[in-house]
Amino acid sequence: MDRQKPLTKQQVIELKARAHHLNPVVMIGQKGLTDAVIRETDTALRAHELIKVRVLGDDREERIAVAGPLCEAVGAQLVAHIGKLLVLYRKNPEE
Repeated sequence: MDRQKPLTKQQVIELKARAHHLNPVVMIGQKGLTDAVIRETDTALRAHELIKVRVLGDDREERIAVAGPLCEAVGAQLVAHIGKLLVLYRKNPEE
C-alpha cells in the first residue's frame, strides 16, 4: 500500500468530528488480527474512507498493539484510539 503523509492536527480534528456519529463496522475479537479482519477493514475503508473498529477484550495494551499492524496492513492512518474503539482513515483514491 502507498504510504500516506501524516495527518495535520486540523485534519485529525475534522476527522474525529466526522467519525463521532459513526458506528463500528469491524470487530476484532479473541482471535485478534486475522486475515479476515484485515480484508473486512480494507473493504470498509474502500467503501467509507473513515471507519470505526471495535477491539474486544479488556487488555488496553493489546488493544493499542493491534492498531499499528492493522493500519500498516490496510494502508490506513490511526485518527483516534478511544477506549475499545479505533478510528481509521484512508483517503479514497477515486476522489
